[in-house]
Amino acid sequence: MTEPTPTNNNAGFDFNQPTIISLCFLGSFVTGFSGLVGIVLAHVWQGDNQEEWAASHFTYLIRTFWIGFIGVIISSILLFVLIGFLLLPLITIWVGVRSVMSLVKAQKREPMPEPETFLF
Repeated sequence: MTEPTPTNNNAGFDFNQPTIISLCFLGSFVTGFSGLVGIVLAHVWQGDNQEEWAASHFTYLIRTFWIGFIGVIISSILLFVLIGFLLLPLITIWVGVRSVMSLVKAQKREPMPEPETFLF
């Protein structure tokens, strides 16, 4: 009987933990609640993961969620003075870009260069 050939880990889409969290954040634009699932997973998995590249993603994604969450609250309050109408789309784009950037780097298993930055 022949042994099965090992699968190539570099082929196809890699559903590693930071990728799943990024997909949850992006999915929240459609569902409205999957971002909550993503932040819970990020906090739970942050302590479990031993790989350095993934640790930078957890920091980056957790900061993305909480800064975005606070931004949405502030923007919602500022809707009364019409500035919120400008800020809400900007925050949405900011969260989306950061999630995609993490997703792309996670597929390559590369660390986030500056996980504690407010920028991209």
